[in-house]
Amino acid sequence: MENFLELYGESTKTALGFFWKSGWAFILGYFVSGMIQAFVPKGKMTKYMGDADFKSISLSTLFGSASSSCSFAALAAARSLVKKGAHFVAAVAFMFASTNLVIELGILIMIFLGWQFLAAEIIGGLILIAISSVLIKLTYPKKWIKQTREKLEKDDGEEEDFNWKERITSKKGWHLVGQKFVNDWKMAWEDILIGFTIAGFVAVMVPADFWSALFLADATNIPSWLVTLENAVIAPFVAGATFIGSMGNIPLATVLNENGVMFAGIMGFIYSDLMVPPLVHINAKYYGWKVALYIAGIMFVSIVATALILNSAFSFFGIIPESAKVVQEVTQFKIDYTFWMNIAFTMVTGWLIYLYRQHKKEHGTDMDMEMEGGGKIKKTAVTVFILINVVGIFLFT
Repeated sequence: MENFLELYGESTKTALGFFWKSGWAFILGYFVSGMIQAFVPKGKMTKYMGDADFKSISLSTLFGSASSSCSFAALAAARSLVKKGAHFVAAVAFMFASTNLVIELGILIMIFLGWQFLAAEIIGGLILIAISSVLIKLTYPKKWIKQTREKLEKDDGEEEDFNWKERITSKKGWHLVGQKFVNDWKMAWEDILIGFTIAGFVAVMVPADFWSALFLADATNIPSWLVTLENAVIAPFVAGATFIGSMGNIPLATVLNENGVMFAGIMGFIYSDLMVPPLVHINAKYYGWKVALYIAGIMFVSIVATALILNSAFSFFGIIPESAKVVQEVTQFKIDYTFWMNIAFTMVTGWLIYLYRQHKKEHGTDMDMEMEGGGKIKKTAVTVFILINVVGIFLFT
């Protein structure tokens, strides 16, 4: 019992260490994301997303990379695009871009895994979008998509057009940045809490032998290509079992990397954030179960193919990333650059919250993005995870 309590306390300390290491990065990422959302006019872009051609897919990728990284927000925004006339291929490209090519995710990968994995993430993200686009074009279920458009609710209305030069020099424009920043946190903090807590407990309590057995890390009598394939195929199911969104699964990817999981498995895990059961269920509410499972199937095949292509290409050139970072180093509390960056960006947060309050005071509403969340199950899980961390803090202090 005493040993369990020690492990419990250490798990909580590790989870908080993950957040401590990345706190400033989240703030920076969402700050930049807020500026992009506030100052980059995107309303007219949907007019050029009505086809499944290179231009539409490119615009969707750009649009997605300039949006919030929250997985639930990505699904809600993609739904809005479809309602406004965007092609289904473009909507899926948007979803992948908004959860794989956004700046806050890139910063997090840089911190936890290193620049080599960041480069792989960007290259793989583009490959992932290309493969999914081709697959949808080849298997496009016209009847289902037509029914989907009829199922979607009344349009939320077009985004207002504006002059970005005027907005960026106005108080109103910067108040909007604060509003976007706070709303992004409102949408993402639950996934971050759950993901980082799970990562902390998995890092401490799950033995390395478990990961070695699951991902065949120590298999000497199995061909390497088969192990690589197994890693790529099993990774999406591991991601789905964690119920973690896009920003919450990077610490756990660090744990997998430390325990000998192959490059293909790690990348497959990172790309699978949109395949967790709550998100598949949200898509089912939006489009119906047939289309939701179709999207999940396209994503699964695309993810596995991308992971295998990345692994083969990087192996051919001898540049497969091997992060030297380990969980114990990443989660240390000490006075280093992280300490000073967290202090600086805490002050930035205070300023952005002030801007948000000014925006709310002027408009009398939060103007939050209307979207589905995780429902009662997720709210219950969040409460449980908060209690888990509170108890853990008492155990290690």
